[in-house]
Amino acid sequence: MSMQHASGSRWIERLARTGLTAKGIVYVVLGVLTFRAAFEIGGQPDQEANRCCVFQSILDVPAVAWLLGALVLGILCYCAWRFVQAFRRKAGGKKIKPLKRVRYGLSGLGYGGVAMSGFRMLVQHGSKGDQNQKLAGQLLDHRNGQLMAGVAALVLAGIGVYQVYYALSEKYKKHVQDMSREMTARGLLLGAGKTGYVARGLVWLILAFLFAKAALHANAGEAGDTGKAFSLVESSYGSLLLGVLGLGLVAYGVFNFIRVRYERIE
Repeated sequence: MSMQHASGSRWIERLARTGLTAKGIVYVVLGVLTFRAAFEIGGQPDQEANRCCVFQSILDVPAVAWLLGALVLGILCYCAWRFVQAFRRKAGGKKIKPLKRVRYGLSGLGYGGVAMSGFRMLVQHGSKGDQNQKLAGQLLDHRNGQLMAGVAALVLAGIGVYQVYYALSEKYKKHVQDMSREMTARGLLLGAGKTGYVARGLVWLILAFLFAKAALHANAGEAGDTGKAFSLVESSYGSLLLGVLGLGLVAYGVFNFIRVRYERIE
């Protein structure tokens, strides 16, 4: 391996580990906010348990707004790593399947939107509203808007189903292949991964349901972000399930920290 190639590989690894750390922070804070909302700890309403609220909770801490800037930069690192994965020629000596490239690219775009939300809050010190409702409104404004919104709902549902499948099939274990089999806490750490991916999949499925309602009724107001999804969970199934979902999101965030430590970045 040439020195130039080795240097490039180190930069990609740094991008990946920085990005995974930032992603882990976002999900841990989101999960904590969701758990607090479930049991009304600190007066946190479930409608505000979303990614923007994660940024706002950091921004509200006196004299540490720079932490939000660092978190946004970390999320941008994650985006960059996803795009590297999407456009690289090979991984592990094998060609990358087109669907994987699409998945990496969409992940990069999605977290790019998250980073932009955080940046706007840093500059303007305020939330920009429900992004899913805005997207639904933009789609429904087109001639075939209901069809387009329905397709978007199917995409969200597909992501949710895949996340649950990823957990139950234990494919997520490939991210921690360097974890020692003799490690005492190995089972607990892997359990955090499975729980986290299932919880994340359920959130995507709820978002898909809300988007499908918006498409069916041609009403963008029926779509919603995670805050509205969590409100639906609590009103339909109670605070206990919402609290469990919050803990699942915390577990997903923790698993990202485990990946930082044990994943072999190609």
